[in-house]
Amino acid sequence: MHVLVCGGAGYIGSHTCVALAERGHRVVIADNFSNSAPPVLERLARLTGQAPDARRVDVRNAAALAALFAGHRFDAVIHFAALKAVGESCERPLDYFDNNISGTITLLQAMRAADVRRLVFSSSATVYGEPQSVPIDEDAPLSSTNPYGRTKLVMEQLIGDVCTADPGFQAISLRYFNPVGAHPSGLIGEAPNGVPNNLMPYICQVAAGKRERLQIYGGDWPTVDGTGVRDYIHVMDLAQAHVHALEKLDGVRGHLPLNLGAGRGISVLELLRAFETASGREIPYRIVDRRVGDVAEVYADPSRAERLLGWRTQLDVDAMCRDAWRWQSMNPDGYAET
Repeated sequence: MHVLVCGGAGYIGSHTCVALAERGHRVVIADNFSNSAPPVLERLARLTGQAPDARRVDVRNAAALAALFAGHRFDAVIHFAALKAVGESCERPLDYFDNNISGTITLLQAMRAADVRRLVFSSSATVYGEPQSVPIDEDAPLSSTNPYGRTKLVMEQLIGDVCTADPGFQAISLRYFNPVGAHPSGLIGEAPNGVPNNLMPYICQVAAGKRERLQIYGGDWPTVDGTGVRDYIHVMDLAQAHVHALEKLDGVRGHLPLNLGAGRGISVLELLRAFETASGREIPYRIVDRRVGDVAEVYADPSRAERLLGWRTQLDVDAMCRDAWRWQSMNPDGYAET
């Protein structure tokens, strides 16, 4: 298939572009590089054997999108283009509403105008808000506890409404739990701007000596060791799920949400210990007060994705830690040094 990947230079998008190329799909990347680095394109060329067709395009720019669709006959779109930091979204909600929601509206309008009716959307488990029970399946109540989660929920609703209005429109929303790890080559991985918002890149930077210690929020949760439990998924498993979703779109009617997770939880301390084993480094940490809004454990019921896509995770926590540490070791400053 000929696929437009919006946000294809970002963390998950770049890994998905590699997986798509390995399956023989033709990819065009559209990215404004606000949360990604142009040097990733050279890394993608090394991994796939050909320079990616990449355009500096913001999905809010209707004219630029129209020109892109006019120059290609795309079979489908994969939409990653969004701001994604929970804390930042609380400080800059209007930026998140503008970029994520307005950008999705503009993209859907461009797709309709070009008669491209197949979409895979990068959603998030944040659409479940504070879950009442685990594991979480796709029928769990939806809510949001922060502006970022609210944008993902609205974006899903917009896509669902388009599918209802146009029965020929086919869409899958992939609700990720906690993506971690990197490509096993160490050439591409997660390169956060500033202080990492997520646990794994923070652990990586502590191990590399870039941060003094890890802060663990709460040591008295009702879990195996008192620390919070989350569902971590290797980014390469996540990338493969996008390929499966793309190739199954023809069998979808309307809008289909699917959870992507391992279906089991790992505590903060369990992840930390696995990373110490993978890196050979001790990770200093300090347990501090719980954060408002946190819950003891969150993990997915991914059985619907396994049933409908024929997909399930293949890589365990040891692989997640090993590949994350390889990326950190080979790229101590992310893509900045290239």
